Amino acid sequence: MTTTEAVITIVGLALISLLTRGFFILPSRELPMPAWLQRGLRYAPVAALVAVVVPEVLMTDGRLLTTWQDARLYAAAAGIGWYFWRRSILGTIVTGTGVMLLLRLGLGW
Repeated sequence: MTTTEAVITIVGLALISLLTRGFFILPSRELPMPAWLQRGLRYAPVAALVAVVVPEVLMTDGRLLTTWQDARLYAAAAGIGWYFWRRSILGTIVTGTGVMLLLRLGLGW
């Protein structure tokens, strides 16, 4: 890649970033949002979290797990169980982390 191509790429990415981030700030009046879009955006944070967490739990080195002896599986199950039992985010994090720590240190998983 030449210097000119690199500069054009950087400027282009900066403009795209400015446009997409400023899309809701730049108009002088509020843009109406359709009801179907508002309903869909309610699920965006959950979808993003699932997209990050599930591959981390179910994959290693870019491949699906081939064994049940992985601390991440049991830690995720314990965290999910705690959440549905107590509805506590902090408890979910502590439970999942505790199970993973015990399995890694105790069983060497």
